[in-house]
Amino acid sequence: MSPIPWPALLTNLWVTALVVAVVMLAAWAFGVWARGGRHDGVDVVWGLGFAVVAVTTLVVSAGEGDTWRRLLVTALTAVWGLRLGGHIYLRNRGHAEDPRYVELLARAPGNPSLYALRKVYLTQGAVMWFVSLPVQLAQYGRGDTLLGTASVVLGVLVWLVGIGFETIGDAQLSSFKADPANKGQVMDRGLWRYTRHPNYFGDACVWWGLTLLALHHLPGLLALPSAAFMTFLLVKGTGAKLLESTIGDRRPGYADYIARTSGFVPLPPKRTARTPKREDRG
Repeated sequence: MSPIPWPALLTNLWVTALVVAVVMLAAWAFGVWARGGRHDGVDVVWGLGFAVVAVTTLVVSAGEGDTWRRLLVTALTAVWGLRLGGHIYLRNRGHAEDPRYVELLARAPGNPSLYALRKVYLTQGAVMWFVSLPVQLAQYGRGDTLLGTASVVLGVLVWLVGIGFETIGDAQLSSFKADPANKGQVMDRGLWRYTRHPNYFGDACVWWGLTLLALHHLPGLLALPSAAFMTFLLVKGTGAKLLESTIGDRRPGYADYIARTSGFVPLPPKRTARTPKREDRG
């Protein structure tokens, strides 16, 4: 195992912090002036920002790690970020501002735009930088050992599971919503039969996969808290818990769906008193 290039790695960390700040400031300015104070575009920037961090690290880490590993980590991150950003953009297009941001700015003390900068953009930027540590750490150091090989194989496999769950889950949900006959109904088909949040589960797998790719050297252990924090956000923070706090009001059958369906990790659905047999659902 080669010595860790700490000076280069530390330089990378402050450079990416600066890049994330610039990305978020640009997104905030675009939301304020080009979109008239609409801020749900930050959700699109969330995925794209990680791709920017990966590419920035690829450039800054030149000569400091295995070239193939650096390219692999950058490609996996970019594929995930571009897919997520594109999906959210298409999902939001033609719809009103996200109610979360409407509610947040409605209680803003003072200037709503500055409040959005502090509470939305800079906060998400800080989280983005911290969560992106696996992407940055994975591109440093050389992993020409059995541990390095194992981290790549396992990391890519877990990433593939994650991107598959996200992509298929989002496609299934989009198809379900596009059918007017499903208005007000609960999506409990496909992957959604086994977990209430296949997209969030997939997200978590992507980041654990990228974290495994960073474990070819000792500093990669610093990526573990980032993946754990990302998983916490998806399960208890701004992900599943926040979504389910209001969805029951819009979907009368959601309580029964919760009773029979795993909240995160895919599991066979439970039978409940109100659960119809599959053949009875048509």
